[in-house]
Amino acid sequence: MDSTHGDGSSSNSMAATSSSHQGSTSTRRDCGRAKNNQLRLYTQVKETPYTRLCSTKNILTVNGQFPGPTLYAHKGDTFYVDVYNKGNVNITIHWHGVKQPRNPWSDGSEYITQCPIQPGGKFSQKIVLSMEEGTLWWHAHSDWSRATVHGVIIVYPKHGTSYPYVKPHTEVPIILGEWWKSDIRAVESEFLRTGGNPDTSDALTINGQPGDLYPCSKPGTFKLVVEHGKTYLLRMANVGMTDLFFFGIAKHQITVVGTDGTYTKPLKSDYITISPGQTMDVLLQGNQPPDHYYMAAKAYVSTVGVPYDNTSTTAIVQYKGKYTPSSPPPLPHLPPYNDTNASATFTGSLRSLASIDHPSTVPLNMTTKLIFTVSVNTVPCANNNSCAGPNGTRLAASVNNISFYAPSNIDIREAYYKHINGVYGDKFPNIPPLIFNFTADYLPLVLEIPQRGTEVKVLEYNSAVELVLQGTNFVEGADHPMHLHGYSFYVVGWGFGNFDKNKDPLRYNLVDPPMQNTIAVPKSGWVAIRFRASNPERHLTWGMEMAFIVKNGKTPDAKISPPPRDMPPC
Repeated sequence: MDSTHGDGSSSNSMAATSSSHQGSTSTRRDCGRAKNNQLRLYTQVKETPYTRLCSTKNILTVNGQFPGPTLYAHKGDTFYVDVYNKGNVNITIHWHGVKQPRNPWSDGSEYITQCPIQPGGKFSQKIVLSMEEGTLWWHAHSDWSRATVHGVIIVYPKHGTSYPYVKPHTEVPIILGEWWKSDIRAVESEFLRTGGNPDTSDALTINGQPGDLYPCSKPGTFKLVVEHGKTYLLRMANVGMTDLFFFGIAKHQITVVGTDGTYTKPLKSDYITISPGQTMDVLLQGNQPPDHYYMAAKAYVSTVGVPYDNTSTTAIVQYKGKYTPSSPPPLPHLPPYNDTNASATFTGSLRSLASIDHPSTVPLNMTTKLIFTVSVNTVPCANNNSCAGPNGTRLAASVNNISFYAPSNIDIREAYYKHINGVYGDKFPNIPPLIFNFTADYLPLVLEIPQRGTEVKVLEYNSAVELVLQGTNFVEGADHPMHLHGYSFYVVGWGFGNFDKNKDPLRYNLVDPPMQNTIAVPKSGWVAIRFRASNPERHLTWGMEMAFIVKNGKTPDAKISPPPRDMPPC
């Protein structure tokens, strides 16, 4: 993958693989090996100047690259990443979609599974790949550092096996993100101070570049050079902080063949909807007349009355050959920014491959059923001041009306592991504490105010869990992206309105539902997921945060591994 630095130069990404790449772009092997012949990578988190939109600022990067290095591995590999924090803020690195069986210590969720790596500190993270196959990604899990500290993980099939589709000619990361002219930490500090919404981004990006439609951006626009008749695999990730995206390529249909590190039945479409945190494997066939064509992304926004970045980022699909390219290149026809039906129709069309080699193993006999409401709430402004939220309040968020409060001097994993009392409670409710019409257009203001707490839900090892995520229309009814750490889950059902526990399960797809680790709960709707809690002492962290603790099983391979010696101190 080519990443362009602030001075406009480009360099190859650092590779992380124990074997040859299958169709990858050129790489540089500047990494060492552990004694057991497992790969070891050395990474530095540091400030680096980058220029976008006519101005230069320092951003936090990994190895000076934005986006960060692409990591290459094979299914079942284990590798180590030595993270050196050369920046001036705390940092953690999360391996998004990597299940890390029995190894929560390296998950990288700040104050949940670890304390952050402090400036000048180091942490050696062990990354254990198991059933993942496809595209995942890594990112900072401290505050909003993720806006610039991120990169793609490509997990190839095991040696001796192949893709369940025709091998592409070339594979290319396509990373959708956002760019603020202001320092990202200042953006975060300001909306936390005022209690309102964050400032909208100044540009959307493809592979770190805004594209032709923004000032001072045309020279850096990402270009994908293709040959007529060949197929290209786009390894896509939405690394955005706030936005779901519509994405498409002018005059080309694209075919989705995977999402979140698992394969799907081929789904042809003129566009995709991709949530923050989600990854997709998308095939592009070079089957159009030689020309230049824009690939483009724009925000999908279901919230009414809230500012958003209404610009479009572009990159160029450039066919090889001698011809006079169209000027400007044609743009794809993407759905309107607020087309909820278009978003839901695409997402609801995904199906797992459910083949002999890639079976679907949906839990059928459920032992634990949970219903969680996910809400944007308000809380009174402190000291009778006026905040920037609705009616002078401060915006908050909650799951089952509990706004999660993270500890600051110890992480929950350590408190659980060492039996330290007083850090968290274990009384997170199985169902909403109040039952009402969650998706009504107008809801009583008294219901908007959540409780604050550090409550977790404890699950027995190997329990079969069904979790219904119910959106609410408090304050800013919207799509809510949700991510499950340590597991992938089957999306067995979704719908608009309030979940009906008697009728809606009759429509579940228990044959070939998509397996994902990130899902957007639709505005005024719900999503039902199923998973088996077979990864001990794991957690579930939402943008609206809450946590699961999964107990140890009885056999050695069902118990959490001992902690590493170099866990960062708080």
